[in-house]
Amino acid sequence: MARVQLVIPDEDRDRYVHQARREGVTLSSWIRTAAQQRLRQQQRVSPFEGSADLKKFFKECDALDGPAEEPDWEVQVAVMNESRRRGAAGT
Repeated sequence: MARVQLVIPDEDRDRYVHQARREGVTLSSWIRTAAQQRLRQQQRVSPFEGSADLKKFFKECDALDGPAEEPDWEVQVAVMNESRRRGAAGT
């Protein structure tokens, strides 16, 4: 098991310890649980409920910064093949 050193203000540490004790767990266990809950929350993916959600999704994608045009397919294939040869993602 890995050991992680965490630098936080004393006031935060005191609040975390207090809450961990209220829940009957160690500070380490409390922090791990909080981190796991945060990951689960962030990884939740909501399915599209209908066409309005889908349209909203594509509108948000269009608003993202990026190239005005997609590269030609041959260029994409060359980038993927080079990445495979190097063993790292270049896209």
